[in-house]
Amino acid sequence: MELETPTKTHVVSSLMAVKRNSGKTFGEIAAETGLTNVYVAQLLRRQAQLKPDTAPKLRAALPGLTDTHIQQMMEPPLRSYDPSIVQDPTVYRLNEAVMHFGESIKEIINEEFGDGIMSAIDFFCSVDKVKGVDGKDRVVVTFDGKYLPHTEHVEHMVSRLNLKKD
Repeated sequence: MELETPTKTHVVSSLMAVKRNSGKTFGEIAAETGLTNVYVAQLLRRQAQLKPDTAPKLRAALPGLTDTHIQQMMEPPLRSYDPSIVQDPTVYRLNEAVMHFGESIKEIINEEFGDGIMSAIDFFCSVDKVKGVDGKDRVVVTFDGKYLPHTEHVEHMVSRLNLKKD
């Protein structure tokens, strides 16, 4: 009899149960592992791959993780999302903010760096809580991505030269 591979939903549910049972926040786990709070959440939601050097730190922070959990987390994930998540008010507002400010952010990136984009691969993200000048809690979302310039497509690109040799 063949063993069934657990679904992403099942794995995420199990990982989130370990976190919940630990009683720790994403921020506490982040502090113990040297990762950002968002990256810890990405790992536990199977949106990022656990690296071998990080595995012992994560296991120390979350002793409830099993060998199977660690093995699953070290596999390249299927980075995806449930489209219905966009209906969640927090996710909806984040999308709204990026859409509302997107053109202006793009213009400033182009003005400051030139024609290019911010990487979402060489990228760090964190969420912090601060007090505003009015004393009320505020959410700070930081996107820290490597700048990638667009390149001109010229005839002497290496791959084209290698094709011509064949």
